[in-house]
Amino acid sequence: TGAQQSATVANPVSGASPDLLPHFQLEPEDVYIVKNKAVSLACRATPATQIYFKCNGEWVHQGDHVTQHSTDRGTGLPVMEVRIEVTRQQVEKIFGLEEYWCQCVAWSSSGTTKSQKAFVRIAYLRKNFEQEPTAREVSIEQGIVLPCRPPEGIPPAEVEWLRNEELVDPALDANVYVTPEHSLVLRQARLADTANYTCVAKNIVARRRSASAAITVYVNGGWSTWTQWSGCSTSCGRGWQKRSRTCTNPTPLNGGAFCEGQNVQKTACTTLCPVDGAWSEWSKWSVCGAECTHWRSRECSEPAPRNGGQECHGPELDTRNCTSELCSHAAPGAEDVALYVGLVAVAVCLVLLLLVGVLVYCRKKGGLDADVADSSILTAGFQPVSIKPSKADNPSLLTIQPDLSTATMTYQGSLCPRQDGPAKLQLPNGHLLSPLGAGRHTLHHSSPAAEGADFVARLSTQSYFRSLPRGNTNMAYGTFNFLGGRLMIPNTGVSLLIPPDAIPRGKIYEVYLTLHKQEDVRLPLAGCQTLLSPIVSCGPPGVLLTRPAILAMGHCVEASAENWSIRLKKQSCEGTWEDVLQLGAEPCTELYYCQLEAQACYIFTEQLGRFALVGESLSMAASKRLKLVLFAPAACPSLEYNIRVYCLSDTQDVLKEVIQLEKQLGGQLIGAPRVLHFKDSYHNLRLSIHDMPSSLWKSKLLASYQEIPFYHIWSGLQPFLHCTFTLERLSPSTCELACKIWVWQVEGDGQSFTVNFNIAKDTRFSDWMVPDSEVGAPALVGPSAFKIPFLIRQKIISSLDPPGTRGADWRTLAQKLNLDSHLSFFASKPSPTAMILNLWEARHFPNGNLSQLAAAVAEVGKQDSALFAVSEAEC
Repeated sequence: TGAQQSATVANPVSGASPDLLPHFQLEPEDVYIVKNKAVSLACRATPATQIYFKCNGEWVHQGDHVTQHSTDRGTGLPVMEVRIEVTRQQVEKIFGLEEYWCQCVAWSSSGTTKSQKAFVRIAYLRKNFEQEPTAREVSIEQGIVLPCRPPEGIPPAEVEWLRNEELVDPALDANVYVTPEHSLVLRQARLADTANYTCVAKNIVARRRSASAAITVYVNGGWSTWTQWSGCSTSCGRGWQKRSRTCTNPTPLNGGAFCEGQNVQKTACTTLCPVDGAWSEWSKWSVCGAECTHWRSRECSEPAPRNGGQECHGPELDTRNCTSELCSHAAPGAEDVALYVGLVAVAVCLVLLLLVGVLVYCRKKGGLDADVADSSILTAGFQPVSIKPSKADNPSLLTIQPDLSTATMTYQGSLCPRQDGPAKLQLPNGHLLSPLGAGRHTLHHSSPAAEGADFVARLSTQSYFRSLPRGNTNMAYGTFNFLGGRLMIPNTGVSLLIPPDAIPRGKIYEVYLTLHKQEDVRLPLAGCQTLLSPIVSCGPPGVLLTRPAILAMGHCVEASAENWSIRLKKQSCEGTWEDVLQLGAEPCTELYYCQLEAQACYIFTEQLGRFALVGESLSMAASKRLKLVLFAPAACPSLEYNIRVYCLSDTQDVLKEVIQLEKQLGGQLIGAPRVLHFKDSYHNLRLSIHDMPSSLWKSKLLASYQEIPFYHIWSGLQPFLHCTFTLERLSPSTCELACKIWVWQVEGDGQSFTVNFNIAKDTRFSDWMVPDSEVGAPALVGPSAFKIPFLIRQKIISSLDPPGTRGADWRTLAQKLNLDSHLSFFASKPSPTAMILNLWEARHFPNGNLSQLAAAVAEVGKQDSALFAVSEAEC
């Protein structure tokens, strides 16, 4: 009856206003029946006098409706809300015919309105997957696709992947993504990808797991470089020598193939046998001479000694008495005796005159002050000129430029006291050598080898110095007094400048400078810290200096305040490393200061010790300079040929050590080293070889590229990182090679930097040469260690230290030399001008341009007419 009544009012009233037609505020929505739980459908309309549900074209019984009446507060119109429940049995009755749907119909006095249809479905998820992932073994860097087709279900199942029961999130790993067909893709297999993978399908009904698929990522083995050939097995004659290699580049992993080929090679060798020398026959006796003797000789030539054989034993000349008509047997007469007496008297007189001259010279020399004993060799710095004040309208008050380029005398060697008294007096601190007594000082030269052995032997007795290297390659030492000097380690960029008056007068110090190998000194690094310079020791530590010495060494940082926090570290005698200075901040102590330039840093220190420069990156834009160097064998005795690519910190000391190592391996430098700016982006460095003629050569590298981990490079503690490209000639007659080595730092899927090394096509193996190493004296003492003559230096200091009336003082000189950013440090010292000149000496020795310095001093002099008014008498 209710249905019939509804039907009678279903048509709109004639002339009714459309504004009063029912409007649905809530319409039924699609739902899923899970298991046997009934679902609820609801709708709400205003203004409405009746609301009924119609499901699959049939009206729902009025008793199945739950109705609620209310009033709209905004409009005051009546609101009706109706709910019904749909059971699983109602839906299953029509299963297979069509989908089950329900719709609301609302009445008002103006007519009826229908809601949208809501579909009611029974949710389910089948148990069996349509396709499951399967176990696989793949090579490293190979791509992997794991398919998964989930079971049939309503609603359709969502898919996720598990790796060893942990959720795989493509948002956190750029190497992984899931396709729209639910397959898991690994772009490049890594060792960490070895795991059990499971596909999981789920919807509102259930959660299903596929069978687990075991993925094994294996690495095929690769040969390391050959070791050096062993010595010949025999010391004389034919023998053999061998070399070996190991399957460790890389080592086979997870069932990867072992290297093919031999791990040991042998070759024949011949060692020349030593031949001892033997005497030839004696020659005939010579004619008997006036001295009543004659002689004969023989030679060590039958055979001559060779290949390390022993020399002949015995005399090579034989003499004996003889008699002949030429022999004189007369006794010496009175005339001969008188002659001998006269010659002796003349000799005695000459000796007395020589002694008198020496005494007079020593008396004059002893009257000179020690400060100016050698001043005669320094006064040639400026030529004697007469400088008069110019007229008021003439701004230039120095009519002649000072000549600072005049050469001075060389003063090298050791300063030691005469050994007139007993043993030296030992100072309490144990680090300093004994001071000189009141006696005079003498200059002497000794054997460098003997001095080095004696110096290192003395240091080795103290516990602090037991870590110093025993060789002289990375060590320099010398004996210094108040005149100062310089220590240098050739081809490393490491030097120590001891300025004049840094050592107290009356004292003599033996000073050393050492460049440590990074594997010998443990420098702890924390977080993103990295070593930016070599580790250098100068000492003895605790030595008393009255002026700062300047330690110069290279670095590999592209410095900028927004990208780097750089600190100077010093090791205490107890072995702990401490921060003594933060670069870029105002110096908190007057003991240390660091001038950081593009390629080198200059450390002012009044306390000697062990130093290193350490940086911490503040952003991903921070970068270090790396030097990429290629080496290859000078000869190719076999079909195999290796190219070694080194990735080094861009400092001279590391390059020097690599060249020395390659000389021992028989390698030659290919091309000029290249510079790479390595960023703190956590990406590794990749190297690959390209453009190699396939008709002549083939590469034995299994992968498409080699990779050096980021942290191995960034820490700076592993100096000799390198990759080896092993090539094989297809013909023994091939002796030319042309290829390119690409080096880049991975950033995402692209490359941020590429370096191409071109090996000239017509370059033969014998033509590759290592550049000659530069040669320099490791120790310079006194005036020979400085470009600026001593007296000229003192004149500049005395003139520029006091404040100038027109600004003509040390501040202006610092500005002329582009050192005005360090005025606060210079001002903290007793002589700021001396600090400026010392830094100039450290930066420009031995090739500094004295003319430019003289021009800068002259520019300062133009501001003050009284500056450098040197008279002819003073000169």
